[in-house]
Amino acid sequence: MVITMATMIKFRAWDNECKVIREYDELKGLTLDALDASHFELEQFTGLKDINGRKIFEGDIITVQATNDDGSTDGMLGRIDYDADIASFGFAVIGGDNWDNHSFDNLFEEGFVDLHVIGNVYENPELLEEEK
Repeated sequence: MVITMATMIKFRAWDNECKVIREYDELKGLTLDALDASHFELEQFTGLKDINGRKIFEGDIITVQATNDDGSTDGMLGRIDYDADIASFGFAVIGGDNWDNHSFDNLFEEGFVDLHVIGNVYENPELLEEEK
C-alpha cells in the first residue's frame, strides 16, 4: 500500500450528543467553533483502505492478518491510533496486560497486509475487550 501526497486530509467525527459517526460531507460546512470538543471527537483518515475498500480512520477497530511462508496465518485485533510523538498512525494491539503498539510500516514489513475494519471504538467498544 502506498500513501501519496495527493491523499486528501479527511476527517469524520463521533457526535457525543447524538451518538453517531458524522462523515466528512456532514462536517465540511461547520466552523472549528461549531466542532466543540465537548460534542465531537474528530478522527483523521489514515490514507489507507482495508481489503474491502473501506477507508481506515483513527479510532477504527481492525483485524490484520499475515500469511506465513508455510501457508499458516497469524492475526491481530486492535485499534488505529495517532501517535503525535512520531507524527504517524499506528496499530494498538489488544492482548496481555497492556496494548502493544505497531506502526503501519512495521505491520507491512512483517507481512500483515490484510486489513479489515470491523468497527470503531465508539460504536463497538466490546470488540476491544479481552476474552476471559
